[in-house]
Amino acid sequence: MSIDTTKKFIEDEAKRFGAKIDAEFNKPYVLRNNTGEEALKDNGAYFGFIHPDEEVSGPFHDFSLTIFPNNQDKAWLVCLGIGSNGFKNDYELATFPGLRRLFSKLVDERGFCKGDFSDIETSLPKAVAGNPELQHIKNTIKTYSKVLPVCQIVDDPESDAGKKIISAFVAGYAELREWPTNNTHRKAISDALLPFVKQQQYDDEKEALSLLKERKYVIVQGAPGTGKTRLAKIIADKLKAKIFFTQFHAETSYSDFIYGIRPNLKSNSLSYAAENGIFVEALKHAVDSKEPTVLIIDEINRANLSNVLGPIFYLFEHKQDISNVQIDITPELKVDKMPENLFVIATMNTADRSLAVVDFALRRRFAWYTLIPRMISSDQFYREDFNEIHRIFDWYAKSNELSLQPGQGYFLAASDDEMEKRIRYEIYPLVREYLQEGLLSSAKEEFNKYFMTRISLSLFE
Repeated sequence: MSIDTTKKFIEDEAKRFGAKIDAEFNKPYVLRNNTGEEALKDNGAYFGFIHPDEEVSGPFHDFSLTIFPNNQDKAWLVCLGIGSNGFKNDYELATFPGLRRLFSKLVDERGFCKGDFSDIETSLPKAVAGNPELQHIKNTIKTYSKVLPVCQIVDDPESDAGKKIISAFVAGYAELREWPTNNTHRKAISDALLPFVKQQQYDDEKEALSLLKERKYVIVQGAPGTGKTRLAKIIADKLKAKIFFTQFHAETSYSDFIYGIRPNLKSNSLSYAAENGIFVEALKHAVDSKEPTVLIIDEINRANLSNVLGPIFYLFEHKQDISNVQIDITPELKVDKMPENLFVIATMNTADRSLAVVDFALRRRFAWYTLIPRMISSDQFYREDFNEIHRIFDWYAKSNELSLQPGQGYFLAASDDEMEKRIRYEIYPLVREYLQEGLLSSAKEEFNKYFMTRISLSLFE
């Protein structure tokens, strides 16, 4: 396995991904090559790219593409590294969640990805540093153990599999350094990353229906526009079920949902009448008809669930085969367990930060199915706008902020004019509200650039 061959390969790939190697100024990288005979005796041999502002020799700062070779026909280690001098220009970059998301997809069970790329104090885990496959370069790895956030073992860098891994690491580094300047570069990067970052395809209707049949009580959660209510109705239809629908709000009460006493407005004198809530109506229908019955509760976390559910909370046990406790639903109706043919589908908006928190006891009683924003096949789907918003969220959003990404429903429009209005009057106010709440603050300039380019409207006016 030739070091020179692989060194030329990464330089050719860098050029293919947009690195202007022949540029007189603003060089894309500095090439390091410490692969002398002594270094290759497990004395720190490596080669690769470092930050273009660094020197050609000596300690350096910031992110690097580092390859640890050997001349014994044994495994190599391909890494995203950090110079032993720590950060100078790249610290903010190290904090972007998208960088970790990208490189974490390039490693398999023989690789490693740190949870925090800005951490240069924690050493590699023993499973990596002491890996029997890497004993021939164990001292070299130990030397750089704290500054290798991503590592992947490559058996043969000149094999097709080895080239594919190395090419993906170069492509990731190209993204990090923003080398691509045209669509040809971007497509080359996308093609190199595709075998590693291709999203698994899910059939939401099939998966959610299967979950509902197994667990009976399901909460479909996701950001606005991901089609939660639509999915609930679709899987209820697939069950060929009688559907009962309600939407919770802040004032929803036990008497609204289950059973209550209300004034009789048709009477000439003051009187009260008992009134069943939609839960009782669905329950009775399930018992009487024996046909599949689905109760859809839209926006379940908009209400105070402890007050609304009351004692029926106990009944939401999908495997409650035996019960010696009867719950009084109404004066005439006592239930010890739910009918087998009654299903409950609830929806929950993960982007509404003002909503009640669902407690752990209720979480245990429901299965949870998450909808994420996905591209869809439709002539009315504005793919470029969706991709740009997705790119910003993917790169800048923390884990708890990913659930805020507007769903695909926001990007469906019958005309360019309608789509522009959607951006101006729906997506723009939504993002602005996020920023005002202190969310996605690291992405504010990216969002501002998008809105200025797309609708000539600044977030900072």
